Amino acid sequence: MSEEKVVLDYAREVVPKELRRSWFSMFSVLIAMGVDLSSVILGGELANGMPINQAIWSVCIGSFILAILCTLSAIVGSSTNLSTSMITKFVFGKYGAQVFSIVIGISLLGWFGVQVGFFANNAHTVLHDAFHLTINVKVLSVIGGLLMMTTAIFGYRSIEKLSVWSVPLLLGLMLLTLFLTLKNYSLPVSVPSGGAFTFGGAVSLVISIFIVAATTQPDITRWAKSKKDAVIATFFGILIGNSFMIILAILMSKAMGTDDIMKIFITLGLALPGIVVLTLAQWTTNTTNLYSSSLGFSLIFTKISKEWLTIILGLIATCLAVLGIYDKFMSFLNFLAIVIAPIGGIYVAEYFVVKKEFKRLDNKLDSKKIVIRSIIAWIAGMVATFLTTEKPTGLELFSLTSVSSLDGFLVGFMIQIILGKLWIEKERQEEVLEKNEIYR
Repeated sequence: MSEEKVVLDYAREVVPKELRRSWFSMFSVLIAMGVDLSSVILGGELANGMPINQAIWSVCIGSFILAILCTLSAIVGSSTNLSTSMITKFVFGKYGAQVFSIVIGISLLGWFGVQVGFFANNAHTVLHDAFHLTINVKVLSVIGGLLMMTTAIFGYRSIEKLSVWSVPLLLGLMLLTLFLTLKNYSLPVSVPSGGAFTFGGAVSLVISIFIVAATTQPDITRWAKSKKDAVIATFFGILIGNSFMIILAILMSKAMGTDDIMKIFITLGLALPGIVVLTLAQWTTNTTNLYSSSLGFSLIFTKISKEWLTIILGLIATCLAVLGIYDKFMSFLNFLAIVIAPIGGIYVAEYFVVKKEFKRLDNKLDSKKIVIRSIIAWIAGMVATFLTTEKPTGLELFSLTSVSSLDGFLVGFMIQIILGKLWIEKERQEEVLEKNEIYR
């Protein structure tokens, strides 16, 4: 394999057959994406805001729903072998895809900044409490951001290598931590009569924490050898990866009375393993955020190499972390659900049901400039998600499924099907009229 192929990430073209991967490669990446500190934070929030049995059930149901959504999106990626942004060229049109790429790119940059903030704040805690070292959080943000940029610069194959060797270590350390927690501390028998979360709201947050991954799943599964590889890797990778850390965090938070994961590590005498978990968990997850963001922006800045684009975006996202985007974590999750959730539903509907715009790809035709019906479906999906999202982020006027992000996905899905069928019927009638005019 030439040096060019090792570096080339095929951001704007089909992944070659000889470079496609088996299910285990993608499974490892997806598990690594799920094992992160944002899941720990969410687990702590759920543990403090609702009874333990409801919290765990909300994670299981949310992760199951998410696994299905991600798998549908994954099939589109494995069938086209194109990135999410390239897929949206055929669903939204050239200009519509550019709007999508900007939105998804900015969202993922913000998420990268949030994750770097998690890393910096928790690194500050463990270094201060366990080793009596005081390093400014902003300095740690810069260090973390630069570290997490490295693998994203070289693309999927670099991310794959990091995930394959780090996942077993991460899972082993976290299971050891849970074992020691339950051995030395007991779960509370009593549960609160009320809490900060409704069951539907908790499920929605579990979905929201990974909703961008449902939409950007093709960025991973475009490397799949087959649809079967994509389905196995995605369903089980998301189901296990998204639920593992959240449930562990719920159990440890309930047993030890704190949702600060680093303090839990220190209390158990696991400061060094805590640093390893902190670093690897954030690195394996956050590098994929920057990777997908760079794929999105590569559709806009076509004259800049993906490597340099990744470096520039990584520096911008690191600055967001330094400026404190971390403090807006829960609001940012809800915002992502509103903007991003409908998009996956739209291109899934186009691929599986409408079956119109992807024919241009099959026939090696360029995309349209804009696909109005897809833009309408996106707007409708965002409005639906906003109206069903809990206050203060949304208006909470009504609910379809009690999970606002799922509402947005389904509304985008249904509107795309309805408009797609109407458009096809309209074009068919116009063709009939044209033929009649010719024969007159």
